[in-house]
Amino acid sequence: MQDKIRLDKWLWAARFFKTRAIAVAAIDAGHINLNGERAKPARILKLGDQLKIHAPHGNFEVEVCGLSDQRRTAEIAQALYTESKASQEKRQLDQFAKALQPQFDHPQVKGRPTKKWRRKLTAIDAFGEQH
Repeated sequence: MQDKIRLDKWLWAARFFKTRAIAVAAIDAGHINLNGERAKPARILKLGDQLKIHAPHGNFEVEVCGLSDQRRTAEIAQALYTESKASQEKRQLDQFAKALQPQFDHPQVKGRPTKKWRRKLTAIDAFGEQH
């Protein structure tokens, strides 16, 4: 283990992003905050730093507990950080709300919906009931 590491390498090693290129794109887009400030990919990360991560699979507020520049198993990757309780609860609520949202995909329709299917979509209200 080291005492400092680049932010993009750590995000990749901690398995928040699949590749370093995706991690760099997320940092450049402003989806990563380091100690309350917008970060750059080459920013040096130290133990105890606070990160706010907006990833496709959820929003995380974590504290850095370990540093690694190698991508290992998920158990080892989860040991590199501790997530706050508020972050865990908010992420679970977001996942629950997403599961409750109505799904508008039809298995037989690819691309644009047909006229018949579009009429059905407009007839469905917020609760998934047809009029």
